[in-house]
Amino acid sequence: MKMSAVELSQVLKEGELEKRSDNLLQFWKKKTCVLTMDSLNIYADSQKKSRGKELKLQSIKKVDCVERTGKFVYFTIVTTDNKEIDFRCTDEDTCWNAVITMALIDFQNRKAIQDFKSRQETEIASPGQHERRMARSP
Repeated sequence: MKMSAVELSQVLKEGELEKRSDNLLQFWKKKTCVLTMDSLNIYADSQKKSRGKELKLQSIKKVDCVERTGKFVYFTIVTTDNKEIDFRCTDEDTCWNAVITMALIDFQNRKAIQDFKSRQETEIASPGQHERRMARSP
């Protein structure tokens, strides 16, 4: 799977993370991860030949439970449907949780600005509603 030039220009971080499996034994499995401005892509192999899973930033609620123990940093991504995905990375590569958090904040800020602008455009398009709303204000 090759990434397009647009996707490559938006890559914020690329590297290896370990993801805790969902099965009963909960083994840690190495994954190649690519964080872009809009998603975290998780691949089973380093060549990204396997079909990866894409976790859109709009479906992430928060990065939680950051803990440093010995040679690993552990963190949990909580999705909007309250699913928890556990990751760990080596101490040398500790900033994954911070980079994901900053990308999430940036995404939420861009979305808030976009929502504000579209609300503003709607109010400009229908000034009668805006005047009625202002009349109700104390």
